[in-house]
Parts: sequence; structure tokens; C-alpha cells
Amino acid sequence: MGVLTYTDEHTSPIPPARIFKASILDSHILMPKLLPDAIKSIQLIKGDGGAGSIKKINFVGGFAKHQIDEVDEKTFTYKYTLIEGNGISDKIEKVSYNIKFEASPDGGSISKMTTTIYTHGDFEIKDEELKAGKEKVLGLYKVVETYLLKNPDAYV
Repeated sequence: MGVLTYTDEHTSPIPPARIFKASILDSHILMPKLLPDAIKSIQLIKGDGGAGSIKKINFVGGFAKHQIDEVDEKTFTYKYTLIEGNGISDKIEKVSYNIKFEASPDGGSISKMTTTIYTHGDFEIKDEELKAGKEKVLGLYKVVETYLLKNPDAYV
């Protein structure tokens, strides 16, 4: 098994509590509303949303299942593992994400995401594929950020 880990950091003018609640805690409500052409629904298929729960994201072109490993509303930390569906293949066993939102000096937030990809055998992921995955995740956060900027009373 191969393991590839990388970390990304992004800044936002939105405080950590707001962006955490909107993009993590209420993602099952907000994401299908903001991205109806991409995300049909998000369902909790096991558990109560805490550690050990499993979410199923139904995309227009498939699905993904996330196992929630940790949710901490005090430290704005969310850890989950992509265990099935889009992104998993005979070459990729699983993908783990560790997301933490921290306050920035300007009142916004700094989001730090560590991604760990577990591959079968000695399969290597191409840089273009990594870049595309990073851009997709950043795009989701930017959609939520834009929504929160346009709706200052949402998720306060």
C-alpha cells in the first residue's frame, strides 16, 4: 500500500464558527441547495452525525460515502474518510481528510486541510489528478464562503 499526504491552507473573511457550521455541520442542507446541478442530496445513513456515522453524498454522476471520524465544534475540527463511491477504485483504497478552521488576525479564518490517500500497491497519483482534486474541494468552500458573504445573517 502506498500513502500520499499533502496539506493545503486557505484564508477566508468568514469567522471559523460560521464557516464550520455552514460547510461541515449543515452541509447536508446547504450543499444541495447551493449546488443543485452537482449534488442531489446528502443523507446520514448510519449514526447521529458524530464519530462513526456514515454520510452518503448523491452526486448527479454518482455517489460517495464518508465515514465521520471526528467532529469537534469547540476546535472547529472535522475528520472523515472517503470509503466508497466516486474517488475510490481498484487503485485507491481510501482517502482521509483532517480539516481545521482557525481564527485569523483579521477576524476571518484559516482553513487547514490534510489529505491522506491510501493506494493499492505502488500506484502513483499524477500531479494533474491531485491538482484537480484540490481545486474541487476549494471550489466547494468558495461556494459556501460566497453564500455567507451574501447572507450575513446566516449561520451566526
